[in-house]
Parts: sequence; structure tokens; C-alpha cells
Amino acid sequence: MSAATMQQQLQQLRSSTARPAASSRRAVLVQAQAAAAAPAVADAPLMVRAARGEATERAPCWMMRQAGRYQAAYRELARKHPSFRARSETTELIVDISLQPFRSFKPDGVILFSDILTPLPGIGVPFEIDDNKGPLLDNPIRSKEQLKQLHKLDLSQLQFVGESLKLLRQEVGDNAAVLGFVGSPWTLATYIIEGASSSLYKTIKSMAYSEPALLDALLSHLADAMSDYIRFQIDSGAQCVQIFDSWGGQLPPQQWDKWSGPYLRRMIESVKASHPATPLTLYANGSGGLLERLGATGADVVGLDWTVDMADARQRLGSKSVQGNVDPTVLFCGEAAIEAAVRDVLSKAGGRGHILNLGHGVLVGTPEEAVAHMFNLSKQIKAAELVAA
Repeated sequence: MSAATMQQQLQQLRSSTARPAASSRRAVLVQAQAAAAAPAVADAPLMVRAARGEATERAPCWMMRQAGRYQAAYRELARKHPSFRARSETTELIVDISLQPFRSFKPDGVILFSDILTPLPGIGVPFEIDDNKGPLLDNPIRSKEQLKQLHKLDLSQLQFVGESLKLLRQEVGDNAAVLGFVGSPWTLATYIIEGASSSLYKTIKSMAYSEPALLDALLSHLADAMSDYIRFQIDSGAQCVQIFDSWGGQLPPQQWDKWSGPYLRRMIESVKASHPATPLTLYANGSGGLLERLGATGADVVGLDWTVDMADARQRLGSKSVQGNVDPTVLFCGEAAIEAAVRDVLSKAGGRGHILNLGHGVLVGTPEEAVAHMFNLSKQIKAAELVAA
């Protein structure tokens, strides 16, 4: 898509959605909800069918962080637009970056280029991203008084997300599924309470004992806000949504049961009540000890990191669809190693309800030709071949 074409489509999109009448807004909402609740159809994208647990001719493949610094096209764009906030909050740039790996590799899923913290200003939590330090929050929430600054999610501050998803659907068509994503309540709360990235999570873990009511109030607010955000993404065009409980694996299982699991279930139940047909994937890094718990949240797909053996995960999760879980470092090790790892995962996952992915995001410095090789393998290796083997 050329810049001029994108600008034209964006202008048309904004014109068509500018200040609709109340009756028109209600009609659009009813239509969107009806479409989201529609039964599965045979011509749904391959990834959507796999997420629903249907038998597929091959495992669909996409990669977490498939748009990013390992790609020369991204690095060139980043030099022209050095602010990450600008890249992830400007419709034209979001669409361009999201499509970079699609143009190069034709994955089966095209994920929105964004950040899990993107919706936070919409609930009253400003943040910045430092190139070296990562996310920074000047006023972390650590008291009941500070909690009062939170408000219901203001979707008017996230229109660039909705616009981007609509444009991605137009550009991708039926050739891939368009994915949205959100952070889990616990993971978002680690940033809101710690004020930055953390390796120990001392403040939030201490709050679980010293101020449990405060932590519960924050997590509950985040669960409701992220439910609204997921619905907004689906209504804007997302065909699957991934929930990143990125730091859920930092909790002991009994603490996860108290401080992550209930809020995930609250989110998922809320979304499924209005959009039952849209698959939701739940991914938590370092979650080998939590697999059964992740599977019991109501998510349609459990994302696996690379430390879990796929055969073991299949046995523990039963018929639940799974995603993963090639070790990202294998992409540095040559074509033979990549093929061995891909075949191992595919053979153990079987031909139903599996989405091929890495066990974490594409690492900086990963050779683009290695990414291309894994995508090519995903298209070449058919489910029937794996069953025969």
C-alpha cells in the first residue's frame, strides 16, 4: 500500500465514521456485535479455524514480535520516526509496520503493531518510553488516593488503534487473520505499581500482602477496562486477540490463583458474553507450572513458551488449542536446526488446534532469512504428512 493510497483510505475511513447519528451508531454496534457472534464459517482464515480447534490442512504460523528491529525495513522507518510512541500511536505508521512482515513472509496472522501499555492513558495513567530504560511512569499508583485518578476506558483516545485494524483488514483481506492484543491485569499492574520494568516485582508483590484491597481494586478496574479494549479491537476488525500475561509466570501458582487468574477469567467471560466466536489466546512467559490453570481461564488457545515440551503440553491441556513453541534462538542456528525444531513441534502438536509460533518474540539480530525459512516450512509441511510419519 503506497503512502498516498493509505492516506486516501484513512480519510475515507474517518469521513465515514465522523459524528454518526445516534440511530446510526446503534445500528453499527448491532451489526458489529451480530457479526462477532456469527457461527464459524468454512472460509474463515486458517488461523481462526485452528484457534477454534478445527482440523486444518497445515498449522498456521505467525510470530510474536514479527514486526520489529530485526527487519531492515523497520530499522529504516525507525530512523525516520525515532519515537516509539509515535510509531505505535500514528495510524499510518502502525499499518505500515504491521504489514512489513506480511509483505516479506506472508504469515497467517498479522498482529497490530502496538504496546500493551498503549491504552493506559485512556484510563488516566500517563507513561513514557525511554529508549534505554523502557516504560516509565512518573506517578506509580500505590495508595487509595492515587487510585481515584482512574476512570473508565476512554476509547476516543485510542481511535488510531481502531483505524489501524480497519485498514489492516482491508489490506490483508482473506490472506491472513488480523490479530489484536492486550496486556493482562496483573502484567499491566506491575508497570502501574512498580513505575517501570522490574526483575523482582517487590512493590506489587508486597502490596498483595500489605494492601490486598487496593491491589484488588486496581486489578478489577484493569480487567473491566481491558474487556472494553478487546471488544473495541474486535469491533474494529481483529479476528483473534492475544492476552499477554507476560509476568504472570513470576507469581507462585497459589498467588497466581489469587492475583492473576480471577481477573483473567473476569475479562474473558465478559468478552465471550458479547463476542463468543472470536478466539482469545492467553500467553504467559515462564508458565510451565501454570498450564492447567491457563487452560481453565476460558481462553480458546494457550500460548506456550519454549521451555515446555509440546507433547507434555498437549497431554496436560487435552483438547485445548495451543500456540507455539519453537525456541527463538534456533533462528540463529541454520536451516537444518530450524527445520528440526519446527518438525518436532508440529509432530507433537498434531494436525488439529495448533498455531505454530515461537515460544517468545523474535529476537533482535535474528537473520531475516531464518524467519523466512520458518515461514516457508510452515507452508510446506502438511498435517497429513505429520500423521503419516
